[in-house]
Amino acid sequence: MSGGEARGRRLEGRIALVTGASRGIGAAVAKRFAEEGAHLILVARTEGGLTEVDDEIRAIGGGATLVAADLADFDAIDRMGAAVFERCGRLDILVGNAGVLGPLSPLGHQSPEAWKHILDINLTANWRLIRSFDALLRASDAGRAIFVGSSVTQGVWAYWGAYAVSKAALEMMVRIYAAEIAKTNVRANILNPGPTRTDIRHDALPGEDPSKLKSPESVTGPFVDLAEPGCTMNGEVVQAEEGEILQPPLLPQMT
Repeated sequence: MSGGEARGRRLEGRIALVTGASRGIGAAVAKRFAEEGAHLILVARTEGGLTEVDDEIRAIGGGATLVAADLADFDAIDRMGAAVFERCGRLDILVGNAGVLGPLSPLGHQSPEAWKHILDINLTANWRLIRSFDALLRASDAGRAIFVGSSVTQGVWAYWGAYAVSKAALEMMVRIYAAEIAKTNVRANILNPGPTRTDIRHDALPGEDPSKLKSPESVTGPFVDLAEPGCTMNGEVVQAEEGEILQPPLLPQMT
């Protein structure tokens, strides 16, 4: 029995947009949200991956709109915002999940192109999502924005370069946004999945045994908690394993 069946459909009728939805955590969150009754807008670069996720969502009776887009194309984000406004008039849930690792190397060895691409996807694209969807989240009775963070922000880790910088900046940006929307019906938080079996984790730590990591599906519960209309948290960094405020880790834990 799924979590949605056991506890009732907690996101019934909500409209949720998920980036990086063709695989990993994004795909798992999309399917969990569908189980909980949400209509999905799925965004990813690979149309084939989106179609596979859509097939799984339809198999459980859900519905999804697919958007094949590269988030480095910032104008495409604006077009998505305009399309959602025209079709729905609001957005209830925004999940900024898409991210890239880039090369792990000394800062002085990273190319300008790699640095720009990592910050474009991990930071600037999420700002563009806020910029494009803020009014739509405010049009919801309970707009919820969730951005995927990382434990690398809780320490200083040599060679993690642009990735760690981008995630630290993302946290500050979301906290600023949360302060700005504190008197509205919108809430914005960072969710750190912790060590999870994803492509980024494998690229960062290729020698790690993946069987010892959590599956993407196992971390979807806190996404639902933060997406629910009744969630009151705002501007917090939440640890997916416990659904509590994140405490600084002893070691970096990549997602």
